[in-house]
Amino acid sequence: MYAVRIPAYDLKRIPALGLRDGPVRRAFGGRWPDAVAQRAITTLQINIGKMCNLACHHCHVEAGPNRTEIMDWPTMEKIVGWLKLYKDELGIEVVDLTGGAPEMNPHFHELVIAVRALGLRHRPLQPDDPAGAGVRGYGRVPDRAQVEVSASLPCYLEDNVDKQRGRGVYGGSIKALQMLNGLGYGQDGTGLKLDLVYNPVGYGLPPGTRTARSRL
Repeated sequence: MYAVRIPAYDLKRIPALGLRDGPVRRAFGGRWPDAVAQRAITTLQINIGKMCNLACHHCHVEAGPNRTEIMDWPTMEKIVGWLKLYKDELGIEVVDLTGGAPEMNPHFHELVIAVRALGLRHRPLQPDDPAGAGVRGYGRVPDRAQVEVSASLPCYLEDNVDKQRGRGVYGGSIKALQMLNGLGYGQDGTGLKLDLVYNPVGYGLPPGTRTARSRL
């Protein structure tokens, strides 16, 4: 069990924040805990670079084509070595690779193969390369059944996507998704998982999965 201690100062401030009788307190059974405990770390997320084919204004890491900060292979080897030592003790089951566009890192495929060799599932986040160069590389990854793809698509409407990410991005993203479909991702019976992450423009929540899927 891994516990994060909550400083006494923070506990004393909770009533002042107006949370004394709120849903947070009720979630703890009517009393504030002395510690918040994490039973296991099941997912390890790794940012392998800020290079991206897009330059979205809303990007929280300010990724873009001109960003040169990417993780080198020696650093990746150290992470793989750390996983070998501690993945079982910590209970890590999934490795998320993110960026930027993680597939633009020249060592992306080697890292995927190394993670898979450890028996871990791998989930690359935000593969939104309109040119499809990075997407085509997924076909070179052995044992793809344990590689899950989470692709960022702001909306199912072309106008909304292009307003948020730039003219022509929607068409390129659809082509990239079709390439993934061609590799078996998102197809029934293949076991290759493809998730689309919906980022609504403006305020509000996205529709349910069934509704969004019917409109795409």
